Amino acid sequence: MWNYEKRLQYPVKITQTNPEIAQVIITQFGGPDGELAASMRYLSQRYSMPYNEVTGILTDIGTEELAHMEMICAIVHQLTRNLTPEQLVESGFDKYYVDHTLALWPQAASGAPWTATYFQSKGDPITDIHEDMAADGTIL
Repeated sequence: MWNYEKRLQYPVKITQTNPEIAQVIITQFGGPDGELAASMRYLSQRYSMPYNEVTGILTDIGTEELAHMEMICAIVHQLTRNLTPEQLVESGFDKYYVDHTLALWPQAASGAPWTATYFQSKGDPITDIHEDMAADGTIL
């Protein structure tokens, strides 16, 4: 179904750690309107779409959201790599670190873990597309 190129579409090159910013950006990975929910939203809704053209568009968008997820993960990783214990505590990132070290874990900025309740797939084209537009209307 996909051809994966082993490179980011837009390379991420962050040279300074910043755990405070990472805690905000991580919501774009696993928050309610993040890339994980977006990719699952579109790729799940495509199966019940009665129009082939729209099915193709949902597949394209869902695939693009996966690429966005990869970029967000690269950003969070680069913002948090090589943190000292002091930086972890000072920034408040220590709570995340205790559970996940510096691994990427899908969660909202509030610390709430990702859940499939962040997206809907009803099988009705109008309902699903309306939900898509509502979710994509939120920009960080």
